[in-house]
Amino acid sequence: MIFSTKIINWYQKNKRELPWRQEVNPYFIWLSEVILQQTRVNQGLPYYLKFVKHYPTVQHLAKADEEEILKDWQGLGYYSRARNLHAAAKTVVTKFGGKFPQNFKDILTLEGVGPYTAAAISSLAFNLPHPVVDGNVQRVISRVFGVEEPVNSTLGKKQIDEVLEKIFDKKRPGDFNQAIMEFGALHCKPQQPKCIECPFEDECYARRKNKVDLLPIKDKKVKIKSRYFLYIVPRTGKHEFVVKRTGNDIWKNLYEFPLMEIEHSIQSPDDKTIHGFLKKNKWKYTIKHISHEYKHVLTHRIIYARFVSLDMDKSFKPDKNWIKKPINNHEKFAFPVLIQKYFNDREGSFN
Repeated sequence: MIFSTKIINWYQKNKRELPWRQEVNPYFIWLSEVILQQTRVNQGLPYYLKFVKHYPTVQHLAKADEEEILKDWQGLGYYSRARNLHAAAKTVVTKFGGKFPQNFKDILTLEGVGPYTAAAISSLAFNLPHPVVDGNVQRVISRVFGVEEPVNSTLGKKQIDEVLEKIFDKKRPGDFNQAIMEFGALHCKPQQPKCIECPFEDECYARRKNKVDLLPIKDKKVKIKSRYFLYIVPRTGKHEFVVKRTGNDIWKNLYEFPLMEIEHSIQSPDDKTIHGFLKKNKWKYTIKHISHEYKHVLTHRIIYARFVSLDMDKSFKPDKNWIKKPINNHEKFAFPVLIQKYFNDREGSFN
């Protein structure tokens, strides 16, 4: 039995029942693919259901306010996905007349859509013969067919593509793509794969060579850097001040407190860095609370942050770009997860 038949048979018996798998609507398939990028299914599912409810068509998404979309995305991370989602929806409406493009080349022109997402949409929605390549696919092919080059290297990617060219089922592209991704996610897992009950046990290169734990091979990761944040939380009565982040980074257009980036971790609430910064601004204030240090892990960064809550004197005049908001009302603003953690911790503790 050929590889494609085996893996599709496995899929039909073992697949998870997920709402987007009942769809051929390219808009819903696209939503699911973007939401699930670098996100586990159980984490992404409620976001998918929320977006389908709030934005039932691509036109609804295109017309929505970006801040509303970012608020709905809050907690999912990688916010550029949400901004690209919004931009692509507008492109579908303006460039394609509100009808989702139906071929790989046109789908690839949408903001935030790369070869993987374009292949997924074109194969699942339109049954076009484009194979997907994600981490699950790389792992399955590396182990079963013995690709020992790093899968994130030029040669490794070429070898993966060469194997896919031989095994890809062009008559059932959508089924094949979903099957091999699901097989990697549920069966041929990174840790503790189910080798004993694997349909490819006899032919699997990694199993025969005792290299299951060694494949796939990846080049060394980018060095992770640490950054240190000091957030100032100015308060006047029942209100506090936030700012909108405008820098071109992953938190663009999200809200946060006035921020000072410092060179080292603050080990104690009495650290001179805190008081030196506050004195420099010549504010009249009372320190209400200094938080513990938060550790927030991103792909290539680790952020260490503290929040200093200040009761400001009546003479206090905020910067013109600061926005006044009720202390316990965050619903109108989209914040990074780091800020949301602080909100959750402080509720009832010192408000």
